Amino acid sequence: MPARSGCKTKGREVNARMGIPLLTDIVIIFSLAIGVLLFCSRLRIPSIVGFLVTGVLAGPHGLGLIEGVHDVEILAEVGVVLLLFAIGVEFSLETLLRIRKSVLLGGSLQVCLTVVAALVLARQTGRPFGPSLFIGFLVSLSSTAIVLKLLQERAEVDTPHGRTSLAVLIFQDMIVVPMMLVTPLLAGSMGVTGGAPLMLLAKGLGIIVLVVLSARWVVPRLLYQVARTRSRELFLLSVVVLCFAIAWLTSSVGLSLALGAFLAGLILSESEYSYQALGDILPFRDVFVSFFFVSIGMLLDLGFLFRNPGVILLTVLVVLLLKTFTAGFSTMLLGFPLRTAILTGLGLSQVGEFSFLLAQTGLDHQLLDTDTYQIFLDVSVLTMAVTPFLISAAPRIADGVTRMPLPAFLKAGHHPLAGPREEAQKDHLVVIGFGVNGRNLTRAAQVAGIPHVIIEMNPETVRRERAGGRPILYGDATQETVLHHAGIEASRVVVVAISDAAATRRIVEIVRRMNPKVHVIARTRFVQEVKPLYELGANEVVPEEFETSVEIFSRVLQRYLVPRDEIDRFVSEVRSDGYQILRSPTTEPLSLADLKLGLPGVEISAVRVCAGAPLDGMTLGKVGLRKRHGVSVLAIRRGEQVLSNPDADTQLLGSDVAVVLGTPDRLAAAMGLFRVSDKAEGCSEPRLDR
Repeated sequence: MPARSGCKTKGREVNARMGIPLLTDIVIIFSLAIGVLLFCSRLRIPSIVGFLVTGVLAGPHGLGLIEGVHDVEILAEVGVVLLLFAIGVEFSLETLLRIRKSVLLGGSLQVCLTVVAALVLARQTGRPFGPSLFIGFLVSLSSTAIVLKLLQERAEVDTPHGRTSLAVLIFQDMIVVPMMLVTPLLAGSMGVTGGAPLMLLAKGLGIIVLVVLSARWVVPRLLYQVARTRSRELFLLSVVVLCFAIAWLTSSVGLSLALGAFLAGLILSESEYSYQALGDILPFRDVFVSFFFVSIGMLLDLGFLFRNPGVILLTVLVVLLLKTFTAGFSTMLLGFPLRTAILTGLGLSQVGEFSFLLAQTGLDHQLLDTDTYQIFLDVSVLTMAVTPFLISAAPRIADGVTRMPLPAFLKAGHHPLAGPREEAQKDHLVVIGFGVNGRNLTRAAQVAGIPHVIIEMNPETVRRERAGGRPILYGDATQETVLHHAGIEASRVVVVAISDAAATRRIVEIVRRMNPKVHVIARTRFVQEVKPLYELGANEVVPEEFETSVEIFSRVLQRYLVPRDEIDRFVSEVRSDGYQILRSPTTEPLSLADLKLGLPGVEISAVRVCAGAPLDGMTLGKVGLRKRHGVSVLAIRRGEQVLSNPDADTQLLGSDVAVVLGTPDRLAAAMGLFRVSDKAEGCSEPRLDR
């Protein structure tokens, strides 16, 4: 017993020494960040700047509140890994192959031009060739984490300047390793053998082959087996392991963690599980990326800045102008127009985080003295701090420059290397759940020519239907990321056809928030779920319990030989009364499409005029639909033509689709006018109305 007590005491001492300081630092960082971010949000200052300010205040050169600076830097590296992983998931190997020329040509141009320009300027200050070239290395790199996060927040990753920026950043991440190998040679050290670069190149090619093979065959099959378990914890763990395993692998062969994480994201992007993985990883990414920006802010020495303001601020201005010009000029050499070049140049104008690692190597080999190293740190942090403002102002700056009297070829560019982005789907139907209801709905949508997207959580179903050519995504529709990739913001109708009541409520709430104009139809099992779904924003709710009772009494009435038109009229009345009872009144303004939801007992329907029906060939005035039958024709669709608000002289023709308004009983009674007597169930040809 005493021995066990001693072990417990020793364990508590270890926890007190190791665990508590890090926890204390985390609490301090987040508490301080909340206050700073609240202040920044009121002044409309980007959150990245708020995190940098938090690091300055909490760091060793500020208030000195953080003890475990190294521990915070480790958490920051995790944030960079998760950020690049998320970018890779959203990108895809196909997109990377499309911009391969931008990576190799654009990236090499930007790095070489920046290195040469910085070398010339550094030589003007009297520095030797080796240190001057090394300064060029430092200045040539940009911040992958900051630029990609800002582009992601602005939804500009897939724009021409976004793709070009990413291409250059990928090249910079790859070139930093050869720069580190060359650094000892610049200092006159013989610590690097001639075979090291070749070995690194061979390892890099091996990693690329591994990525391609994994993306095509290994990872999709592995995640398919994981997704079959329906365990969200197992799926998330598998995704995290994939991310960090590839990052560790690239780091172990001498490449950067960030590059490995990006490659891991590319691997996952080729599978149907990418959107679900992205939705699961985003909350963790946002938390850990905040540590990265805080750790960068800790590097800023305010005392040194206040002692040398002129030198540092002038250097900041020179670096921003130099990098904007070299990156923009490289973009124009790729054939992009002037506006894209300006946006790309301003986005890549800061000094990058990998320059810090390279600078430490240069300091160890005496390529930088202490003062130069501190100037570099302050300049780097300040260029990062102004990046959000530059990217935000870049469109206005670019528009102002392009309005100047410049040559047309300069403004227009020539043969851009990146093809135009495919036009996003608009006005489509989103079906959530591919059970019996979802399957029947999508089959009808396919026959009617309605563009649609399906979201389903069963991996076997997704794999089978995708192989058959169906537009189906794997993912949990309670994740905003999954809904976004289904194009929820541009959809016309969303149908929630799943059995989980809690998930249905959550989906309806998110869909309504993401697209206030979309028409939401929700399926639920029980009547008591109807009112909450309407309150959350559903336009229509179909309770299976209610519909089952309708189907049962309909069949009972058929067995007692009740005429079909009377059954249809009775069903319409029951549905109208039942749904109105279940709905709470709304005071929101009504559109024409929502008229039937706001006027009790009024419905809007689309019905086809069958060839040979009583209405075929007659005018609206002659048939007297409104006066004799109480039914109004709001519009007529004739092929691709739509006749809105038709007058009395408008003629109805066979195969026309009439949009009619009336009470359920009136509509049911008038249906016989649209049909042929021996086709009471409707026209034989498929309906084309939506």
